[in-house]
Amino acid sequence: MTAPAKLVCKNVWKLYGAGADRFLGANADASLDQIRAAGLIPAVRAANIEICEGEIFVIMGLSGSGKSTLVRCMSRLIEPTYGEILFHDNDLLKASEKEMIQIRRHKMGMVFQHFALLPHLTVLQNVAFPLTIQGQKRHIAEARATEMIELVGLNGREGYYPRELSGGQQQRVGIARSLADEPELWFLDEPFSALDPLIRREMQDEFLRLQGMLAKTIVFITHDFDEAIRLADRIAIMKDGAIIQVATPEELVLNPANSYVEEFTRHVPRDKVMSAGAIMVAGAKGMGEGIPASAKICEIAEAVIDADGPLMVVDNGQPVGAIDAPSVIKVLLGKGGA
Repeated sequence: MTAPAKLVCKNVWKLYGAGADRFLGANADASLDQIRAAGLIPAVRAANIEICEGEIFVIMGLSGSGKSTLVRCMSRLIEPTYGEILFHDNDLLKASEKEMIQIRRHKMGMVFQHFALLPHLTVLQNVAFPLTIQGQKRHIAEARATEMIELVGLNGREGYYPRELSGGQQQRVGIARSLADEPELWFLDEPFSALDPLIRREMQDEFLRLQGMLAKTIVFITHDFDEAIRLADRIAIMKDGAIIQVATPEELVLNPANSYVEEFTRHVPRDKVMSAGAIMVAGAKGMGEGIPASAKICEIAEAVIDADGPLMVVDNGQPVGAIDAPSVIKVLLGKGGA
């Protein structure tokens, strides 16, 4: 059963330039060339997406594709030119400035590439900061902050200042601060891109651990497809302000909507995105206790190749097919799937 939608964007546009509102009112289906010919900059064009409760929804695209602008439109840090943004079925574009401040304070958490920690405050004070500016009593704010510091694994560093922390530790402080007020929606804009590769991998592990515990609804921006396929339930690919395709990582690789998405995913290791269910022989008999249909090929390759015959594939505990070594080897060689 599909989870209910937490956030919905309906025909959201963001055009920069004089007269953008008037132009869009007269040209509801304007093409990219028409927009540019009018001297306007198309940051977001006709974006339609539904983000489900509890999912990690990744938005990808090259620099200038509009992904960061779209996320800022979702929280109205940037005002859209046109459209609807529904949060709990209420259009955020109709909310007053005061209402939006309260929504961002209490229902939305945000983490950006630059940690934006206050250098004169300790770890504890930085994490408690969103609560103290809301007027919470210091001991209550710091008790909550202490819980979040423990959650992100920074116990014992409550009294440290940002300059005394590594990049990965500083980002953990930023994550703890964004979670202090228990947001329903969590926006992360390339939060790990400034980190070294090893630390970045560790932060991805930490992120998945936190999501396993908290089950937040997350909108995550990245330009790194390896990061996206590791984290995402679904991915939106953007180009020139428009959403080209929304799909699971596996669907993007197997069924790209056009040549742009195909090229975007060309070098993605198939074994990391393709599942046993995608290459099994449906209805065939197999040995063993059963491999989950959702298991990635990279996770099961060794077991399948070493087996004496095809292994059973199960979905919700029920046999649905079998998977054999030749099929797995084709994927590992980059010849399986799409």
